[in-house]
Amino acid sequence: MEMELKDEKKVFGGRQLRFEHESDVLNCTMQFSVFLPPQAEQGDVPTVYWLSGLTCTDENFSSKAGAQRVAAELGLALVIPDTSPRGEEVPDDADGAYDFGKGAGFYVNATEEPWRTHYQMYDYIVKELPDLVEANLPLTDERAISGHSMGGHGALVIGLRNAQRYASISAFSPIVHPSQVPWGKKAFTGYLGTDENTWRNYDATCLLEELAGQDLPPILIDQGDADQFLDEHLRTDYFRTANKDAGAGAQIRMQPGYDHSYYFIATFIEEHLRFHASNLR
Repeated sequence: MEMELKDEKKVFGGRQLRFEHESDVLNCTMQFSVFLPPQAEQGDVPTVYWLSGLTCTDENFSSKAGAQRVAAELGLALVIPDTSPRGEEVPDDADGAYDFGKGAGFYVNATEEPWRTHYQMYDYIVKELPDLVEANLPLTDERAISGHSMGGHGALVIGLRNAQRYASISAFSPIVHPSQVPWGKKAFTGYLGTDENTWRNYDATCLLEELAGQDLPPILIDQGDADQFLDEHLRTDYFRTANKDAGAGAQIRMQPGYDHSYYFIATFIEEHLRFHASNLR
């Protein structure tokens, strides 16, 4: 497994890196970003995987969230994949919509044509990317996962379905019940087809209901109550009810006055990284 370094910057004593590689899972060329803290010069370090939201690439979080300062202090690597397959050969939404196709992979394994050849983001995040970076960089196999909006959905689903692989899960403004909201219904119909029973595998609220009584990683969710997408697309209330019914113990915090932007993420990213560090040790 090979990956090519495309860019490197020094930040807070560590290194912000950008790589390119050929993905067998996605059948295209992919780029991803990595922050290696200064501790990685002395030995392998644990990793927080960050999944970004609609329209983002691997560069939004690394340039806007201000996460490197705390990650450097805590000795955490950050691995930041792109949000979908890329390239001229990869199909896109016919109307150029922002919420489907390129930039909107929704972290599922597509089963429908023409999407299934490339849109296998679930397998890419769970298996191919960790195998690649852990084989080539000074990383342990200790992992946590986090994300924002569509990426918050991805982090919750992947963390819940692979509890043995992740020490902790966190999310900002996640789409918690995609099978019941417009963003999710559009994506799932396109990628997965019309059988809504198959959607449950990628719906964090459904998964939490099904996993009641099982050992799950610690979960932290922050949601701004001034988020313009809260009532239509995010619906934190669904997950709060499922969390209570399942006795899952997730921390779900409504943050007064905060919206859906990276200003919100930048405000609370330190708390999320410290949460993950406490569970990775």
